[in-house]
Amino acid sequence: MIRKNYIPTININPILKNNFDSKTTLKITREIEKACVEVGFFQIVGHGIKLRKINKVCKIGENFFKSNKNNKFKLAPKKWNKKSKNIYRGYFPNDVNGKEGLDLGDLKVTKDFSKKTRNQYIEHLSIERSFNKQSIEKLADYFENLFNLSETLFKSIIKLYKKDPNLSKKVFSRLKTLSTLRFNYYPNQSKPIEISKEDGVALGCETHVDSGIFTVLYQNKKGGLQVQNRKTKKWHDVPFNKNALVVNTGRALEYLSKGKFKATNHRVLWNKQKRLSVPFFFEPSYDFKMNLSFLNKRRFSNGGIRYDKFLNKSLKKFVEYQR
Repeated sequence: MIRKNYIPTININPILKNNFDSKTTLKITREIEKACVEVGFFQIVGHGIKLRKINKVCKIGENFFKSNKNNKFKLAPKKWNKKSKNIYRGYFPNDVNGKEGLDLGDLKVTKDFSKKTRNQYIEHLSIERSFNKQSIEKLADYFENLFNLSETLFKSIIKLYKKDPNLSKKVFSRLKTLSTLRFNYYPNQSKPIEISKEDGVALGCETHVDSGIFTVLYQNKKGGLQVQNRKTKKWHDVPFNKNALVVNTGRALEYLSKGKFKATNHRVLWNKQKRLSVPFFFEPSYDFKMNLSFLNKRRFSNGGIRYDKFLNKSLKKFVEYQR
């Protein structure tokens, strides 16, 4: 683990082989544990996703936000596009909370599967209305890469509890997962979203914690992301590393671990410059039962609140999801 900064950097390459029993991988899982417990944020290198692939995906996002209003609103949910059947997935404009965004679920979800599932969060988004075939293939491939990477990180958490890493399949089923690939585009903000009540700093994104298991982020080189030290309440910059992905723990992992891996406050500074960030929210299947026995007991019980209900409560604090 590299610890020149408050945010540790971990090379996870050995655990990508899903061999969690070697001395090397056990050392890495302990580093992940330490980062999650002490900071709630860490950067990963050796993650197996080539930089040129990440840059191409970022370019797809940038081109989308540079496109005309009509092209973007084709993908807006019903709140902003009355012709749309979607409520959860899609584009939201920057008059909502100072940034534009595009939320993409699993692109393998078809209209038929969405209709058959009848869940408010399992929506098919017809992105061919605004993206060409080549861009869609790249987006689908990137979603797949991040999903697999995130699941490997989650398997390392399961291994810490001395359980079979393959238990992750009980939590994540690809077509039923509520995982989201999001593009956040911060325009030249004329005024901050809020002034921090803690230290008076102007913010481009409100102080918050995330809802899922992990968030895996590619941060723009202009930076601006800050993490709060839970003990001192001091804020620390997350440095930009073009080869790294930023990982943070969310409320779902905090819940399943009985508070061991706490969701951590973070925010984005008001920097008055255009920039793009690409987070991936790794979230359980909508019908997974959030049960404290999953990690903490030998035998897993099927009781507990369904994840879609858990998420619904969590999203109420975000203005862009008031739909």
